[in-house]
Amino acid sequence: MFKILHLETATQRCSVALSEGENILALKESDEKNAHSQVITVWIDEIFHEFNLQPSGIDAIAVSMGPGSYTGLRIGVSTAKGLCYALDKPLIAVNTLQSMAVGMIAEFFPNKSDFNEKMLFCPMIDARRMEVYSALFDSNHRQVREIKAEIITGESFKEEFETQEIVFGGDGAEKCKTFFTDRNKAHFLDHFYPSAKFMAEIAVEKYEKNEFENVAYFEPFYLKDFIAALPKVKGLH
Repeated sequence: MFKILHLETATQRCSVALSEGENILALKESDEKNAHSQVITVWIDEIFHEFNLQPSGIDAIAVSMGPGSYTGLRIGVSTAKGLCYALDKPLIAVNTLQSMAVGMIAEFFPNKSDFNEKMLFCPMIDARRMEVYSALFDSNHRQVREIKAEIITGESFKEEFETQEIVFGGDGAEKCKTFFTDRNKAHFLDHFYPSAKFMAEIAVEKYEKNEFENVAYFEPFYLKDFIAALPKVKGLH
């Protein structure tokens, strides 16, 4: 069975996982802010040592492609590219929101007997202020609404709520509680975050279909342009 190394750095939480097929063999993660560059290569090395695995023993590297933090995505993608070049392994890009949807579905339906195909899942990533990166997925993690940066209001998802229930998760979902707490069709997965362990199912599908990225030209999916903040220097206005 093939082994894939998964890197998730799209948000404040950083994680690395090793899978054999869809089975997660190892997982390391932390929500320490701005620690991605300090821990990611250390964790990769630790995982290889724990399993007495040579780096060349993996079959592919999967990376969370965004949307998400500009800096976090750069760190994850540059690390993945470096490994692909050094090991001559294929690169698999996994949409961050879709992998979150996979995890949300598994958490919301821990018992398969409770599975409801009519539910919608809305992973959300905080994009500052009242804006979030979000999309909608069905219970089979198929995307049913485009990914977009949106400002949440009391009118958000009004059309969907008319016919369906929606499960919200991710650090951006906290912004919805103010508006949707009185709706019996809104459900929230508290303390749910992106994780490399949710990437395996999608990465395996892509590996089996040979859906690989061009390592030289692949770029993260930022969704919004990066705008650097001006330095706060005394005397400058």
